[in-house]
Amino acid sequence: MTIPERASTKNAPLPSAAKLPAKVSSKVPAAENTLRILKLLSSKRGPLAASTIATTLELPRSSVYHLLGVMEQSGFVMHLHEEQRYGLGVAAFELSSAYSRQEPLSRLGRPLLANLVDKIGESAHLAVLHGRDVVYIVEERAKNRPSLVTDVGVRLPSHLTASGRAILAALPKSQVRALYPNAAAFSTRTDVPEPIAKYSTLSSHLDQVRIRGYSTEHGEVTDGFGSVAAAVTDDLGWPVAAVAVTFLEEKVPAEKWPDLAQRVEKAAQELSVRIYGRREA
Repeated sequence: MTIPERASTKNAPLPSAAKLPAKVSSKVPAAENTLRILKLLSSKRGPLAASTIATTLELPRSSVYHLLGVMEQSGFVMHLHEEQRYGLGVAAFELSSAYSRQEPLSRLGRPLLANLVDKIGESAHLAVLHGRDVVYIVEERAKNRPSLVTDVGVRLPSHLTASGRAILAALPKSQVRALYPNAAAFSTRTDVPEPIAKYSTLSSHLDQVRIRGYSTEHGEVTDGFGSVAAAVTDDLGWPVAAVAVTFLEEKVPAEKWPDLAQRVEKAAQELSVRIYGRREA
């Protein structure tokens, strides 16, 4: 599975690593600063000069050069001599690959979804963005509920699904626009009135998702079924997945959707905490 390129959740410039703690309280500051450098490099679209790293993280240049030298020897960063900049190295990529192999999202998400299903009595799933599609990586079926199309491994157009919309709403508009450059990028599955079939409609819908904090879907994947979803974000606010519940619309009145969404949001937030640790208020 691929994770979308990181971008701000509010269509603002990329988050500055200067917002990370400047004064290290750890008893092992070298380790702390090494992680801060790796985090900064991973948040940028390209390599950075050592001076930029030092300024952004408010660290002495001598310390930054020393740490970069150690990380370069270990393969976690590479020095681009012609550009005089530093980028992530092969060892960092290997960590990313190991992360994917261990499937932490699935492992951490499955018990949370099972608990959510027990509480609400409706089926739930976890999905990630892959290009313009969402791929379902966990499904927890509620007892006596009909089967869904969202089995593990199934791909669906993200603009049609509550899961996809929750993730798209957490990306900057420029990135969403790049994913949907023209009408050919849109597709439909059912004959719903006023389908999302062009970028202006999608953009307007995502604006509402940002205001509410959760997304919805009414019969656009399967006739008669609705869904609500919330994004799972990392410690910088980047969307990495979405938690959703799907149900027969005739069984769940519209006035109950906000309460259902609140439970979904809570599960998504808990998964974020489990993956990235508790965040400061």
